[in-house]
This record gives sequence, structure tokens and C-alpha cells, in this order.
Amino acid sequence: MTPERALEQFEVFLRTKGLRMTAPRRGILLAAWSSHDHFSADQMFEQVTAMKLGASRATVYRTLSLLVESGFLSSMNNGKGTMLYEHILGHEHHDHMICRACGDIHEFHSEDIERLQEEYAAKVGFTLVDHTLRLEGYCASCTKAGLATSGSQTES
Repeated sequence: MTPERALEQFEVFLRTKGLRMTAPRRGILLAAWSSHDHFSADQMFEQVTAMKLGASRATVYRTLSLLVESGFLSSMNNGKGTMLYEHILGHEHHDHMICRACGDIHEFHSEDIERLQEEYAAKVGFTLVDHTLRLEGYCASCTKAGLATSGSQTES
């Protein structure tokens, strides 16, 4: 999908919510679209501030929320309380492994995991629509550097 087409679709979505496409919203969508990395709302705010769009921090947060609601972005908690975003249109589904020490995010896709999820959902009569899988642990570099904590503790 081209950025122009994304802008058109986002504008249609905004109209269904009784909102209009503003210059800050347009800039935030284009900035998100141009990023191939995961980013936080604060990082987006810094980027749009540098672009001199006149977007407040609140506008960035609200626009990111609208972009998630409209299906342009996905969001996930990085395991440390920060929401991260990535644009998803035109990208294949993938899951994430997040290093608790350095914050590195490794994207992966496993047909075996996908199949198991679908099989289990069918077994219990659950209609699976979407899912997010986030694995937390330590990357090879941090493990080698001794930054991995012992044990397999899981935080809720």
C-alpha cells in the first residue's frame, strides 16, 4: 500500500469517527509509515516535533491510538511498561521475542506455533480472530555478557 492510499483510508476512518484529517495526523501517519522499526509514542513525538508539525504530545498519543484502532498500526507492551508501535499494513503476521536486558526485539514467524494455536482454539470451540505472541527473555549477546538472570520467572 502506498502512503497516499494509507492517507486516504485513514481519512475515511477518521470521518466515520466524526474527525478530520489534520496536518499533525497526516504527519504522524507518514512518519509511522516510513519507520520499519518499533517505536514508542515519545519517539514519535520527538520525530514530529523535529518535523515542526505543531503536534502536542496528547495529539501524538491520540493519533497513535486511532491508527491502532483503524488497523494501520499494532501495539505491544515492551515488558517494561512502554507501548511500542509498528505499521502492519502490507506486512506478514509475526511474533516477537524481547530481550529484558537490552530491549532488542527479534521478529519471527513459526508455522508450527500458528498451527498449534489454531488447533487448540478449535479443540475448545474458540473462534480465533487475531493474536499477539510476545516472548520475553535474554538475547544471545546479553546471555553471553552474563546479563541473563537465572530461573524462568514469569511476570504477570
